[in-house]
Amino acid sequence: MIKQRRIRTAPLLAALGLLVLPALPASQEKSQLSLKLDECIVQAVKRNLGVAVQVYSRDLADLSVSRSKEKFLPALGFDFGNQDQNSASYSWIDASDQVTTSYRNYGGSLSQAVPFGGTASVSLTGYRNQTNARFQTINPRFGNTLSFSFSQPLLKDFGWAVSRKDILIARNNLSVAENDLKTTLLSTVYSVEQTYWQLVLSIESLKVRRQSLKLAEDLFDQNQKKVKIGTLAPKEILTVQSDVASRKADILQAQSQVKDYSDSLRALINSLDPASPAEIAPADLPPFEKYAIGVDEAFAQALANRPDLKSSALGIRNRELDYTYAKNQLLPQLNLSANYWSPGIGGDQILYLDNNPLTGVMVGKIPGGSNMAMRDALRFKYNNWSVALSLDVPLNSVFSRAAAAQAKATLDQETARMKNTEQQAYLEVRTAVRAVETNYERVNAYKIARELAEEKLAAEQSKLEAGLTTTFVVLSYQRDLANARLMELSALIDHTLSIARLEKAMGTSLEKKNIKLIDAMEERS
Repeated sequence: MIKQRRIRTAPLLAALGLLVLPALPASQEKSQLSLKLDECIVQAVKRNLGVAVQVYSRDLADLSVSRSKEKFLPALGFDFGNQDQNSASYSWIDASDQVTTSYRNYGGSLSQAVPFGGTASVSLTGYRNQTNARFQTINPRFGNTLSFSFSQPLLKDFGWAVSRKDILIARNNLSVAENDLKTTLLSTVYSVEQTYWQLVLSIESLKVRRQSLKLAEDLFDQNQKKVKIGTLAPKEILTVQSDVASRKADILQAQSQVKDYSDSLRALINSLDPASPAEIAPADLPPFEKYAIGVDEAFAQALANRPDLKSSALGIRNRELDYTYAKNQLLPQLNLSANYWSPGIGGDQILYLDNNPLTGVMVGKIPGGSNMAMRDALRFKYNNWSVALSLDVPLNSVFSRAAAAQAKATLDQETARMKNTEQQAYLEVRTAVRAVETNYERVNAYKIARELAEEKLAAEQSKLEAGLTTTFVVLSYQRDLANARLMELSALIDHTLSIARLEKAMGTSLEKKNIKLIDAMEERS
């Protein structure tokens, strides 16, 4: 179990003397934007450009899933044709002058791919034929045919996984894109935390350096008074003046560092607007808490939560699908096909003398239309069917075997890559756990060092007032105290960041901060 014991940070920083220092000048205060860490994280999730790029990648993967599903959408087909044919009549049997035939055809079909690799279709076709050729018994003639067909591969291209491979891979890629988005969010959140606390450290370090400068200036004033009354040699003032100038230079560098971290934080939350050059003033202080967790428990959480490990597992699934498909392509092509069709015919029936068309003498006509042909087709008046099996055994399957071998090698490579990712994750978790433990002890050690430095400086100042030491020694102790305070501050920030780094290594940062993918996607929808 994770055991946390939070200690209030304000008394700790107050003990360092950081909250009683003079504030920044008014010209700097009015250009500051006070933000808490949680507010910065929320803005980064919604506005960070790196997150936005990954959101678009996730949306593209979602569209790929929709596109892959189009394979199983029904397909409609329509056709229409019209032609007239005219040819010379070389015999009175054909026609008296020329043979003229008018032919019109039309049809519609609906086809659907089935999940196991087959195809089912239904079609309704028709035609109208009219000619002036002799000896016709039905003219014009109408025909309609209702057909059903089904084809199914039984070896090669057969199977749920084979026919839906593109869909399954697209879905896995969508999950990978979502995991990549989570990884980007984890990195972004950690970058915000890191920059935020580095900004806090730079601001507090600036306060420490200002306090150190104030101590040196106070000592300079005291030495000036002693020189005037003749109790101190004038050369002692030069030593203090040199130290004051050096500490002022340190302050300039610290001020520049504050601005740099402020700009970096503004870039992370995408508010680096030249029209609004306000520096960010952190409103939170670093917490100091006991965070105890074992390496095994932390790694177990990493296995359950880290998006990169989940993506590696999905990558293996995709390669397994590729390998299954490649092996399937080595099989012979055995196809089953089944057809059923119902024809119908209609039109004007021509009556001949003695019911003999060869006489060529028409004695009457029984009118008919296309509805007769359609009716017979739809009522299945004439039943026709066929079933067939076809087998194709390729004699040369060199290329398909190479594809299967390549797919197997890719699967093995992906498996090795996942093991390497798990190993790196374990190393990262182990290092992060050790850093949390080490930095906690460092804070306590530097706290003791800072307290001792304060006591040493106080004692040395008392000796200086009694004339038992020199200004140089007091300045040295002042620098030691400033360094001790900076080291304690740095250790405190390192401890806070090591906890954030551990949560990132375990993949739990988003859950603990109640951040969901929808928070990043809704802002850009």
